[in-house]
Amino acid sequence: MENTKIISGNIIDVLNLEIYPGKIKISNGKIKDIRETSGTYKNYIIPGFVDSHVHIESSMLLPLEFARLAVTHGTIVALSDPHEIANVLGVRGVRYMIENASLTPFKFYFGAPSCVPASPFESSGATLNSVEVDGLLKLDEIKFLGEVMDFPGVLEGNPEIIAKINAARRNSKPIDGHAPGLRGRLLREYAAAGISTDHEVVDKDEALEKIKLGVKIQIREGSASRNLDELISLVDKYYKSCMFCTDDIHPDDLIKGHVNEMVKKAIEYGIDPLKVLYSASVCPIKHYNLDVGLLQINDCADFVVVDEEFNVLETYINGEIVSKKGKTLIPWRFCQTINNFKAEKVETTNLRLEYAGDKINVIEAQNGQLLTRRLITTPTVKNGLVISDIERDILKIAVLNRYGKKSMGIGFIKNFGLKEGAIATSISHDSHNIIAVGVTDEDISRAINLVIRSKGGLCVVSKEKELVLSLPVGGLMSNRDHRATAQIYRELKRLAHSLGSSLSSPFITLSFMSLTVIPEIKITDRGLFDVEKFNIIELFTD
Repeated sequence: MENTKIISGNIIDVLNLEIYPGKIKISNGKIKDIRETSGTYKNYIIPGFVDSHVHIESSMLLPLEFARLAVTHGTIVALSDPHEIANVLGVRGVRYMIENASLTPFKFYFGAPSCVPASPFESSGATLNSVEVDGLLKLDEIKFLGEVMDFPGVLEGNPEIIAKINAARRNSKPIDGHAPGLRGRLLREYAAAGISTDHEVVDKDEALEKIKLGVKIQIREGSASRNLDELISLVDKYYKSCMFCTDDIHPDDLIKGHVNEMVKKAIEYGIDPLKVLYSASVCPIKHYNLDVGLLQINDCADFVVVDEEFNVLETYINGEIVSKKGKTLIPWRFCQTINNFKAEKVETTNLRLEYAGDKINVIEAQNGQLLTRRLITTPTVKNGLVISDIERDILKIAVLNRYGKKSMGIGFIKNFGLKEGAIATSISHDSHNIIAVGVTDEDISRAINLVIRSKGGLCVVSKEKELVLSLPVGGLMSNRDHRATAQIYRELKRLAHSLGSSLSSPFITLSFMSLTVIPEIKITDRGLFDVEKFNIIELFTD
């Protein structure tokens, strides 16, 4: 039987950049008719929002649970690069994400991860070669080649990365980029390889240079990094070359808002709402050739009803209402887990560092930034061992391989601010080994062992308390509902702050201290890593 409904309101036709009162007739999930009327309405009907680049795993939620929450903010599409779980479980992990996403009406479109592992200087759970990537790109659910972080490999003609790019071209799939600060001749060569987007733009001048080369800019407001304030003015003139994304968003932030908050903020900056909505919906839908409606006759009935302040009232996907007045209508369900966790208990003695020189390399973390600085300073020594120094806020940091052989990189980091205890997480980009920072070797080993016992998770330990958020899906995601996950995560942050950390998001900062493609100095299970020179360096230095 035909399932027909009528939705009335001020229709925002973003494709034709016009607004008019009207009625939309929906039948069997499609828009069958749109009629302009003489009615007066306080609500507006707009295309659904698109997160043009996100790692669902960073929300610590399964795709199904991410969808249940995202629709309450008017998001109906996510372009998800399953890069994180691919580093843990390879193709098996990517297929798990696709299968879980199929449990929801939300429109997930996945990428084929291009850089697994991200670098050869860390232990990873899996490798995706060009043949496997080509196989993924043949799937209907895979719409693009995931961010090509190895831009040196592109410029140097690395056979594997070039083969992956060529596979994307053969399958007529767009290629996502990742090249912070790349300019001039090197940028032209990178773009010429077929790179079509970039979410890692540092400033407006860089963005303009990339736009002129045909690269679309993904303006980002995530939990870890934000560039909307710097780049939003681009939308006024280049709205057809801009999109919105979150990249990495944690559950407590996702509860507060999603792309809808970026849209509101852009409009507050004085950008024409029609241009803002074009960037938020039309641009990514067209760029990635998605089967998503844009309020045209015969389109899928995908849209959002908002009030005059752009607060989301209702969200529709394929003609079915999936959220109303901030409440999700997509049911929760229990999902099976999948993992790759072989780390064994560590001893406090494994963390000891004997004094071996008058100077040490130290990672200087920056609040709200993925970038770090390299410091060279004198170590604090006690009984022949180099230890944390809370007076100078230089704490011991360790990364343990969780996939097999007990390799551990040990170093020191500044600006975490802990006065006691330790924090640890199995979310550590991009290989997701266990990373921990703390005041004493005993604290750090306790924290690491709590993560091991949970087969993945986040934890805080103090003299009197231990708190863990278990992440049994790949050591990255919870199989609980979003409210329970967010509540424990908020408590973990509160406890870390009570121990002295002044970082706005200590777990996010910690998780990126092992990412070897973001300058300046990082740490992996194999030791300190100089991103500029792209090699392992010693802790002790001249």
